[in-house]
Amino acid sequence: MSKIEIDKERCKGCALCTVSCPKEQIRIGKEINRQGYFYVVWDDNGSCTGCAICGEICPDVAIKVWKDK
Repeated sequence: MSKIEIDKERCKGCALCTVSCPKEQIRIGKEINRQGYFYVVWDDNGSCTGCAICGEICPDVAIKVWKDK
C-alpha cells in the first residue's frame, strides 16, 4: 500500500493530478488554502499503487508519494 502527502499551501488547484491518477483517488477539495485556492485532497481507499504520476505532473511540487515495500 502507498501513501500520498499533499502540501495544501503549495497546491494551486490546477487539477492536473486529478486527471492523471489512474485510480481516481485525488480530487479538488472544498477548503481553501492561504493563497485562496481550492487545494486537492487524497481519498485513501487502499488502492493507490504508488505510481507517482501525480507527483511527477504537479507543477508546484506539492505532492509526495510514499511506497511501502
